[in-house]
This record gives sequence, C-alpha cells and structure tokens, in this order.
Amino acid sequence: MAEPTYVAGKVKIKGLIEAATKKNLLMSLLDDIYNQFDPSPLPAGSPVYVDCKAVRGGTDVLIELGKKIQRQNQPTCQLYTGHRGGGKSTELKRLQKDLDRKGFFTVYFSAEDEDINPEDVEYADILLACTRHLLEGLHQADSSPVLNWLSERWQALNDILKTEISLDKLSAEAQIQQFAKITASIRTQPSQRYQIRQLLNPYIETLVNALNQFIRDAKTKLPQNTTKLVVIADGLEKVTLISREGGRTNHDEIFIDRSEQLKSLDCHVIYTVPISLVLSSRASDLMEIYNCAPQVLPMIKVRTRDDQLYSPGIDKLKEIIQSRVRAVEKAKKLFLETEVFDSPKTLERLCSISGGHVRNLILLMQLAIDYNEDYLPITAPSLQQAIRQLRKTYRDTVNDNQWTLLAKVYRTKRIPHDEQHRSLLFTRCLLEYLDDQDLRNWHKVKRISSTILH
Repeated sequence: MAEPTYVAGKVKIKGLIEAATKKNLLMSLLDDIYNQFDPSPLPAGSPVYVDCKAVRGGTDVLIELGKKIQRQNQPTCQLYTGHRGGGKSTELKRLQKDLDRKGFFTVYFSAEDEDINPEDVEYADILLACTRHLLEGLHQADSSPVLNWLSERWQALNDILKTEISLDKLSAEAQIQQFAKITASIRTQPSQRYQIRQLLNPYIETLVNALNQFIRDAKTKLPQNTTKLVVIADGLEKVTLISREGGRTNHDEIFIDRSEQLKSLDCHVIYTVPISLVLSSRASDLMEIYNCAPQVLPMIKVRTRDDQLYSPGIDKLKEIIQSRVRAVEKAKKLFLETEVFDSPKTLERLCSISGGHVRNLILLMQLAIDYNEDYLPITAPSLQQAIRQLRKTYRDTVNDNQWTLLAKVYRTKRIPHDEQHRSLLFTRCLLEYLDDQDLRNWHKVKRISSTILH
C-alpha cells in the first residue's frame, strides 16, 4: 500500500512545480507587457509607433512644420505645442528623421532633460542650451567665436561655479564641455542660476553674434548632400506658468518680449511652447511675430462634441495598446479583448477614460497592471483602481474657484482667453480637440469630479 502513496506524492510535487513554473511565466509576461508601456517619447522609426493623424483632425508635423523648412530659403522660426504627454516629442523625432532623410542636418534636444529648470526659466537659459547643443552636434565647425566669448567671462564664471579650471589649457572639445556645466548649474543650482544670469544676461546679444558666426561656418562644413541646418528645442512647453503684475506671465516675457533674440539664430529653429500661451489672446501676436501660426497637436478624439463615443478614435487607441503588447514575443498571439483584458468593455473603458491623451493611456495601463493579480487578463476592478488614483491626482490639481469654470467649459466646449483658463490648459484639466470635418477646435473637461475621467 506504500507504493501508491509514494507515486501520489510524486505526482503532487510535480503538479506544484508545474503550477509554480506557469505562475512565474505569467508574472514574467505581465512584467514584459508593463515595460512596453514606458511613458518616454518613442524614438523615430519605433516599431510600436501608430500614426494617429486621422483622429487628430488630420494634423501632420511633417507637413505643418517640415514643409516650411523645406521650401523656405531664409531661416524660419516656428512654434509647436500641445498638451504635455500628448505625443509632441514623438512627432518631433519623426520630423527629425524625415528632415535628415531629405538632406537636412538636424540638432534635436529636450531642454528640460539637462539644461533648464521648468520652474524657473528665462530666455537666456534657452539660448545657452541651443549654444551648447549646436557646439556638441557640429564638431567640424570653427567654434572659436563662441569659445572666445566664453573665455572673456570665464574667470567670473569660475568663481560662480566654484572651479579652478584654466580654459586656455583645455582642448576646444573640453572647452565646449564647459557649456554643459553652465547649463547644468542653471538647471539644478538656484543660487548659481541667479548669479550666472546676472553675469551673462548683458552679453546675450554678443553670444548670439558669436553663435551665428559659428553657424555660418558650420553650414559650409555640413556632411555631403546636406543643405540646411535645423535646431529643434523640445521640452519648453513644460515651463511653469507664473503670473506677473498687469495680467502678464513669464510665458509672455520669454516667447513674446524676447522673441527677437529667440528668432535671431541663423538657421531653421523650432521651439516647443506652452499650449496655454498659444490658446490665448496672444495667439495673433505670436503669428505676427513668428510669421506663421503656432502649430498645435490636438488630442486623439475619443468622443464627439455632443459627448458620444467616437469609434475611430477608440479603435486607434486600441491599436496603440495592441502594438505595444505585440512587441512582447510571448504575447503576440494573445487576443487583446479577451486574453489581455477580461472583456471588450474593460478595454473600451480604458481608451475612453484616457481622453485620447497618450500618456494618460499609458499610465492607466501601468497602474491597472499594478493593481491586477500577477497574471492576465487585466480586470475591470484593477482598471477602476487605476482610474481612482489618476482621478485623485487631477482633482487635487483644481483650485476651489476653478470648478465653476470647468462646468461652463463642459457645457460650451469653448474657453475664454484669460489667465484662469490658461492655467487649466497648462495642467491638462482642459484638453484641446480638432474635428476632422470642419477643422474646428473645441475643448473638453476631464471629468475629474466623478467616477469617469475623460
């Protein structure tokens, strides 16, 4: 009678091992899917990129920004905006790749990553960041005009930066690297930031002159079959909105009052700008100053103006999710609506709740996985927990006196051009959409006061 017990024990142990192995595989699969939903901008040519222009009112950065650069003989300065996390950086990287393919030399950088502090920015910070990245990107050009400008102020900068580096003993490449130290201090050291500005602001015009000498030389030394130089300064749309006396803001000071300095580079330039500035009473001023209307990347439309579900937009968001899930080899054959999610209704709700805001979609996906069991499918209760968490974040963003403003915009789908509504645009409590038929812009409120968020 002992043998059957022994055999049964072996069978039981084998079953436990198989179950544990299966569970580990399921956990690993869910982790792999989770990591595909990284909120960072996609690199150009990413296999998970999904073209969404058909549900963004037909907007296309390759046409709206790219064509002007291609056709204009003189340097252009263009502004690009959209809600933070809406996909601007991904689109600009597409533009960079397209321009490079067409014979342009493109210097792209995201200023917020290494050069500016979005909480405290002045126009000089932006020009210093452009200088740094042009010097680093154009190695063959004669950098001496800019380095001579730096040398004239180096001793004073040494005192501020608390270094004892002798600039004349460094190679040109090592001298260029000092610009990275200056912009890093502007970004991370408030006391040094103020002192650097006090020292350099009176000489920004001479910096621009030196930089343009460098740019003109760089144009003669571009790689073969490269004809024009383009600078894309991303990340500036995140500059925090600060109100000044008289109804003006720091955004006005940077992009309007100092527009001549920002426009003065002798090459094509694209700056991202806060959407709250573009969708304000200053819109016509910006168009006149920069000789073209700022381009806006609207949200993916998931509901119509009368609040009906918009199927093409929902389907496009499903495609975004599907493309990332299928990037996981073990998940390629899984059915999205019944194996990755517990039902088509759960998937549709996720897409609708996101409001067509790509980063919200991605963050909700990650949160839902966090709240889920360690295996598929992602369930409706897990998604609901994710919604509650994100909803709380947005509700905490709204001041008491702003709820009536949101209620009015919810009814009218339009926003007045005033400071309070600009603030709500900046914090993404209000979202901008563009109809693909009549090309009319309209606005929608994230329903952050209820169980629905879109």
